[in-house]
Amino acid sequence: MKTMLGGILLAIGILIAGASGLCTFVFFVMAIPHGGFSGLPVMMIFGGVPFAIGLGLFFAGRSLIRSDRED
Repeated sequence: MKTMLGGILLAIGILIAGASGLCTFVFFVMAIPHGGFSGLPVMMIFGGVPFAIGLGLFFAGRSLIRSDRED
């Protein structure tokens, strides 16, 4: 059961972190010619928080899978 829950958390974490990370990267690249570093704090607030949540889910799922293998 831990393996299945860990796999679900892992997949959701990858999807959330991947989507928000790619979206933030695209907006940052598009904003570079227009002084992109001035909008960086706003991008980190709106893109960084979901990215951090996705990474947290990824690492939680990975630890659940590893703990199940040890049992």
